[in-house]
Amino acid sequence: MSWRRGIEIIPWAVIVIAVVADLVTPTDVSSAPLLAAAPVSAAPLTRTRTIIGVGVVAMIVHAFLAVVDHTFGWRLGIGNQVTLAAVTVLAVALHRMMRRREEGALRAQRVAEVAQKAVLPTPPARIGRLEIAASYIAAEDEALIGGDFYAVRETGHGTRAMIGDVRGKGMAAVQAASVMVGAFQSYADYAHDMTELAGWLDRHLEREGERRAGLEQAEGFTTALFAEFDPVSQTVSLLNRGHPPPLLLDHRGRVQPLGPSQEAPPLGMTTLGVVPAPIDRFRFPPGSTLLCITDGVTEARDPAGRFYQPEQRLAHLTHRLLEPRQLLRVLAEDVERHSHGRPKDDQGILAITHLRPSHPA
Repeated sequence: MSWRRGIEIIPWAVIVIAVVADLVTPTDVSSAPLLAAAPVSAAPLTRTRTIIGVGVVAMIVHAFLAVVDHTFGWRLGIGNQVTLAAVTVLAVALHRMMRRREEGALRAQRVAEVAQKAVLPTPPARIGRLEIAASYIAAEDEALIGGDFYAVRETGHGTRAMIGDVRGKGMAAVQAASVMVGAFQSYADYAHDMTELAGWLDRHLEREGERRAGLEQAEGFTTALFAEFDPVSQTVSLLNRGHPPPLLLDHRGRVQPLGPSQEAPPLGMTTLGVVPAPIDRFRFPPGSTLLCITDGVTEARDPAGRFYQPEQRLAHLTHRLLEPRQLLRVLAEDVERHSHGRPKDDQGILAITHLRPSHPA
């Protein structure tokens, strides 16, 4: 990659600057301190062999300049050479320590992703005329595993989907997410409507909270969005329990947020009383895509602290209808560009497209 090659030039640029500085300063001024910065600057940027090479070149350059200036002695010659050699050894040790930390962080991230995906059933790629794709992107913090989840199931009442986010991090959140997914898979077939389905999941989450101690027991909750697709009426019904509203993308790439007609609290907050959550119905014609996201997307920030605005960003990114997998990739890449790196919070994304009649059944 070009940027990688660019930063690997930095140690060599330091040596060049040291040479220039030595040539324009009096002969009794040594450039050894600046040359010592070269292997140190190489430690986080390149490989061990390159660090050693930078250190050796720095020593050769220093010796040459000292000889030219007729200052090569015990203090400005041998002493500085020993200092440069010691700094190079320290730079190699620092590099290896950083590599071990990076490798440990990557292993922890992979473990987090595996643990998260273990509780997330892979949605079917196709149900009737619905094409489905989902993705989970772990946060950059290697020590924390999030509670984002999603599930899709074909039932006698139509195709039902759910996406949600358990409050908190760690294995307790993953356990609660697993309970939610399992309860959804069990009751999605039998609940007469999404209100009944959400009620059953609410009770399951309450029982799970009784087994979780401390703050998680007292303040644990889960945001969730339920969707039910009716291919006959070409509609999608939504029940939102404190979750970021989904986005509807039409066949022209226009983006519309589908917010609830009445706000409802997240699941797991029955101690505050029962608040009715409306079921809102929206048109979902062929060529449309319902994009469901967790707050890891909407709360991604750029270096200036500005939140990611999926409605505005996708309006510029999706000038044509994208397949669900393409849409997930485009969105994930754009969030990464916005936040300048790996997300600070887990991101769950679920995309469901109503295929046009031109697609084979």
